[in-house]
Amino acid sequence: MLAEKEECKRMHKRLTVVLALTLLTLLVHTLRAEHFNIRADDPVLIKQGDTYYLFCTGEGISVFSSKDMKKWESRKPVFAEAPAWAARLYPKSGNTELAPDISLHNGTYYLYYAVSTPGANNSTIAVATNRTLQPESPDFKWVDHGPIVESLAGKDMWNAIYPKLALDDQGTPWLALGSYWYGIKVAKLNADLTALAQPEQWSTIASRERNWKLEDTDPGDQLNSAVESPFIFRKNGQYYLFASWDRCCSGVSSTSKVVVGRSDKITGPYLDKEGQPMRFGGGSLVVGGNKSWPGVGHNSVYTLEGKDYLVFQGYDASDQGRSKLWIQEIHWDADGWPSADLQ
Repeated sequence: MLAEKEECKRMHKRLTVVLALTLLTLLVHTLRAEHFNIRADDPVLIKQGDTYYLFCTGEGISVFSSKDMKKWESRKPVFAEAPAWAARLYPKSGNTELAPDISLHNGTYYLYYAVSTPGANNSTIAVATNRTLQPESPDFKWVDHGPIVESLAGKDMWNAIYPKLALDDQGTPWLALGSYWYGIKVAKLNADLTALAQPEQWSTIASRERNWKLEDTDPGDQLNSAVESPFIFRKNGQYYLFASWDRCCSGVSSTSKVVVGRSDKITGPYLDKEGQPMRFGGGSLVVGGNKSWPGVGHNSVYTLEGKDYLVFQGYDASDQGRSKLWIQEIHWDADGWPSADLQ
């Protein structure tokens, strides 16, 4: 009888340990990777005080806020109506501003965004600023500074969309941008971050193979020119260029994925794990889709509370391919290469 009681105690201890390990595993999984049931195209993130703010493509630029990066509350959009310059140049685009980027610089928040003609590279990147992101503050007011750079169909073989601000090690501001055609570029900005520096300084930092027979007005497809949505992240003295490959914005038919390369200079060259330049088609996989999430991408990267996070969109196969928000902790290997998964 005594032996049976001792065996029961040992079994109870083993079950307690197993249950504790299971709960810990679930907790770690929850902290490392989460998706959220909110529409999020081209999500970017920033924190002010104790509140996180999320900006996404949408009518007027969609805004969400959260205290814990888990429960998100919809806020009023940035623009109640299209900026006057956008309404004049792109009357068919309505009040849809694309691919925002949010940064804090010298006490001012800079919100870069694009307006474009769908399927063409008639596009313009502009910037708006605010002294605070807290709507209840008397200082809260978005001031639009208008266009910074534009691309024209038939003239330019790049697309002025997906702007992302990055500073080099000297504090000089640069704007990464681009989608399809001849790829992703970086351009130097002036000191107040609202215009290109003069004389202009440009570099091509990523591109993919493009059939020479394509018309100049043809953006390309999954087999031609499919690279877009750059994000430059500085870590351990190096610049990491994250970009999206392949087909986005096609619901369950999306095949997009996130790739990366790194460089000692913000203007490149950015090399992948195999030493291949991203300018000539190189790129190492960070995260790709699966059966449940066929396409993922259009990411941004942030260090928050001492951890690095990948913020991106994923197409939910269980919800007709709608784009949903993902926030995932990045794993860095011994050689300093980032990766993530959808587990």
